[in-house]
Amino acid sequence: MEHSMFNLAAIRTEYRMKELHEETVSTNPIHQFESWFQEVMDSHIEEPNAMTVSTVGIDGQPSSRVVLLKGVEEGGFIFFTNYNSHKGQNISRNPLVAINFFWKELQRQVRIEGRSEKLEADKSDAYFLSRPYGSQEGAWASPQSEVIASRAVLDERFKKVEMEFRDRKMVRPPYWGGYRVIPDRIEFWQGRANRLHDRIRYNRLGEGWKIERLAP
Repeated sequence: MEHSMFNLAAIRTEYRMKELHEETVSTNPIHQFESWFQEVMDSHIEEPNAMTVSTVGIDGQPSSRVVLLKGVEEGGFIFFTNYNSHKGQNISRNPLVAINFFWKELQRQVRIEGRSEKLEADKSDAYFLSRPYGSQEGAWASPQSEVIASRAVLDERFKKVEMEFRDRKMVRPPYWGGYRVIPDRIEFWQGRANRLHDRIRYNRLGEGWKIERLAP
């Protein structure tokens, strides 16, 4: 075994904060998520809406990145991005995605698997125009996920966008907008002592949900 300055095997965290029981969870996983998320908000955790979104490329290679949840509506989880980005191109070929939330302060995580769809244009327009103006300009300036020669290229593109919208109203780029992830499976994980964690999974079953406990 190679010598390392980090003894990763010795890192330990004991989980003893809360419990999770199938008898007390909501019958609807969206409602259960909203309940947990409210607890996260009440705990004043920094960036509580940060989530890892995983997509799959045409070559079968999974790819993950952290984005921000911007809404939960119509039974789906919403985020925004450049449609031409790496994740956007993956989604256009394979709409199946996975989402993971990890709130270490509450010793909890939520795993979501489902199908993504583009958000309605008017909703993407409304969110885009609610963003800080600099972020709006940045969405126009950045050819997200493309290789660029240097930072100077990005700065120059931003200056051009500033000039372009100096005399006209800002609008959303046609290649930028939202996705709604409609879940087929949601798992709630609560850390417990001795690594005997609580795992409650919801599987979509027709118009309802089947609730089951998983071994840790």
